[in-house]
Amino acid sequence: MLYPVAKFILRSLYRLLFRLEAAGVENVPSSGPLILASNHVSNFDPPTVGILIERKVHFMAKIELFKVPVLGPIIRRLGAFPVNRGGVSKDAIKAAIALLEEGKTMAIFPEGSRNSGGAGKKGMALIAHRSGALIVPVAITGGYKLFGKTKVSYGQPIDPKAIIDPHSEDPLGQITEAVMTRIRELAEGRQ
Repeated sequence: MLYPVAKFILRSLYRLLFRLEAAGVENVPSSGPLILASNHVSNFDPPTVGILIERKVHFMAKIELFKVPVLGPIIRRLGAFPVNRGGVSKDAIKAAIALLEEGKTMAIFPEGSRNSGGAGKKGMALIAHRSGALIVPVAITGGYKLFGKTKVSYGQPIDPKAIIDPHSEDPLGQITEAVMTRIRELAEGRQ
C-alpha cells in the first residue's frame, strides 16, 4: 500500500515543481523481467524513473541508508535493496537477478554516479544477461529546474540476447555500449 501512495504523491509533486512529463511509456512492457537503464543527472532520478509507469520499480540503494532508523524500513518497503558503497557486491547482483527472475522491474543507472559523462559500467549488462531481462533505455532531460520542464523518455526494449555477437570476446561490453548509445540518443531527442 505504501508504494502506490508514495508514487501518487511524488508524481503530483514532480509534475507541479518540475512540470514532469513522459514520452514512450508504451515502450515499457507490462510484465516480465525488466531493467530500466537510465542516465543519472540528479538525486531526484530514482523516483523519476518509476513514478510515470504502472509497474513497481525496485532499486539498489547504498547500505548506509538502511541503517537510518525511520528511512531504512521505508525504503525497503518501497522496493529498495542494499548494495555496499564503492561497488556492486555479489550479494546485490544475486538479489537483482533473483528479483528479475520473479518477473519484477528494477532501475539501474549504468553510469554508476551522477554526471559521469556517459560511460556505462557492465553490471547492468551482467544482471540482464544472467536474468534474461529486457532492458528499456531511459533518458531524463531538463535538469529539475523549479517550474521548468523535466522529461523522461522511455526507449524501445532491448533484448540482450538479440544483440550479442556470438564471436564477441566482450558480450557484456557490447550490451553496455548498445544501451548507453540508445540512452544518449533519447537524451538528444532522437526517439
